[in-house]
Amino acid sequence: MAEALLALEALRAGYGEAVVLDGVSLAVPEHGSLAVLGRNGVGKTTLFMSIMGCTQVMRGAIRWRGSDITGLPSHRRAKLGLGWVAQEREIFPSLSLEENLTVAARPGRWTLAAVYKLFPRLAERRGNMGNQLSGGEQQMLATARALMTNPALLLLDEPMEGLAPIIVEELAAAIKTMIADEGMAVILIEQHAELALSLTRDAAIMEHGAIVHRAPSADLLRDAATLDRYIGLRIGETAKPAEASAPSP
Repeated sequence: MAEALLALEALRAGYGEAVVLDGVSLAVPEHGSLAVLGRNGVGKTTLFMSIMGCTQVMRGAIRWRGSDITGLPSHRRAKLGLGWVAQEREIFPSLSLEENLTVAARPGRWTLAAVYKLFPRLAERRGNMGNQLSGGEQQMLATARALMTNPALLLLDEPMEGLAPIIVEELAAAIKTMIADEGMAVILIEQHAELALSLTRDAAIMEHGAIVHRAPSADLLRDAATLDRYIGLRIGETAKPAEASAPSP
């Protein structure tokens, strides 16, 4: 079996003495894609923070291409090829859109031309300041900025949350292109389970800080009983995911 790009081995992690993740094991191959599903508060974001080195690891290991990176600081992990798009987006409001893209860029496949092709809406607004963008445009910018670091694996933490349907469609299409056409390895945390499963190859469901179910995404998408049991989803309920929340175009 080929060596995993990223592997977590029986990871127990949290904040101070508080344990959030307990015994989490998963692996993502080169060019793999994984949807991480679960109700709010089950540890999904803490999973990403642990991968990026922002939590305290009590037990287990995090391996990158076979090497133990459990003790590495976040900036070293980023240089190895881990990219993270946090829920907060964290764009620079006083920089232009293009300056946001280039401030941390590294050489590689993802250039300004490449990200503008992926996100045409950003090309149209390249001169706008960060604080002049809508919520949806900021999410696209945060994703494009992470791509400009040319990561081998991109962590996306609920990128569709609160966005208007048209923006969800554009962002989902871009993620699909990244995965299917560009071979980008992606771990996607997303409340809109049907959408996440339609974009990824594999899936894991979390509950109480542990992974309780794994399956190919296509199989889980057809498994209505499991989706209902663990995340309270009945197939078809998220056909128009962003309409249930206040849109941020």
